[in-house]
Amino acid sequence: MTERAQESGGADLLLPGDLFASEALLSEREREIVLRVRGFLAEEVAPVVNDHWARAEFPHHLIKRFAELDIAGLPYGLSVGADGRVREVEPASELLNGFLALELARVDASIATFFGVHQGLAMGSVALTGSPEQRRRWLPDMARMERIGAFALTEPQSGSDIAGGLATTARREGDEWVLDGRKKWIGNATFADLIVVWARDVADGQIKGFVVPGDAPGFTATTIENKIALRIVQNAEITLDGVRVPEADRLAGATGFKDTNDVLRQTRSGVAWESVGVMMGAYEAALSYATRRDQFGRKLAQFQLVQDHLVRMLGDITSSLSLMVRLAQLQDAGVNRHNHAALAKAQVTTRMREVVARARELLGGNGILVDNDVARFFADAEALYSYEGTREVNTLVVGRAITGHGAFV
Repeated sequence: MTERAQESGGADLLLPGDLFASEALLSEREREIVLRVRGFLAEEVAPVVNDHWARAEFPHHLIKRFAELDIAGLPYGLSVGADGRVREVEPASELLNGFLALELARVDASIATFFGVHQGLAMGSVALTGSPEQRRRWLPDMARMERIGAFALTEPQSGSDIAGGLATTARREGDEWVLDGRKKWIGNATFADLIVVWARDVADGQIKGFVVPGDAPGFTATTIENKIALRIVQNAEITLDGVRVPEADRLAGATGFKDTNDVLRQTRSGVAWESVGVMMGAYEAALSYATRRDQFGRKLAQFQLVQDHLVRMLGDITSSLSLMVRLAQLQDAGVNRHNHAALAKAQVTTRMREVVARARELLGGNGILVDNDVARFFADAEALYSYEGTREVNTLVVGRAITGHGAFV
């Protein structure tokens, strides 16, 4: 066992991109969960993702296996037993949640996004803004992944300005609400069982949340074609045409955009963790290629310029992972703020772009082949760079916090 492996508690925990052994900060139980997920990803996900990515198809057969990992409910203190019963447990630490997001994205960003939409955005909306009865009604099935969730906020004409530009409406009629409008870029929407839809109440102008079944009359989801990134994710454009939702399915604690923003604060950090995973995946693929590819009579890894690329990549990964570990500590302590997650997302995704570009460059012409993995990471990074708040918007969130002056318009 190497000295570094001894320090971190075992060689099987070490990833090539985790130079300072940050994973060793996890408890023994948390490490076991990460290793279980790592094994599943290596054995069942990695062999099929390039083919599914190229065909823009989601591997639905993996959902059942995902469910068996029993990780969907962990942030909310829910665990599924062998008998299928959901029991309450200690909620997972933010550090564990982060490393799981990293682990998924290290193999494939689309799979990480699918899971992040279901667990982070959809389950998170119910957990943070639902009533106790609503949490009991929906979260256990979602923890078992018997019901897959989606999150519908972005609209065709409103992305970064969604807080003020949301056009989808909700109109109260007795014990029901009538939803009308369109949403765009909604992950999982073509096959989700439950879609959290955010709409503006025509009576008071406030944004409210509603849980809409995927088979509700008046609800249609059309797959968005011809994407260059996250091709496995089934993003859709949604149309809501007089969709009726009972008052019981309106998220009781969602009374304004501030509540929506609380969900986004939680998931924004998850995207930053995923971005570290994308960096690691690209770095590992580039490192593997450099150690086996011969050029000019020797391995690529023996050239100074190639080593420079690899070390710069590792430096960006290490600094980004260290930032995320600290953010998780702030979250676990309950002292994190919106500007913490915003800075992390802006900084880490910017570094991610640099890392995947270096990886693609290192592979030369072979870097544009999906078969070598790097091209997939390179393309998918563009989506992570933009969603959950662009760099510019997150920069303005942090700028407002440090200056006291908003500069959004």
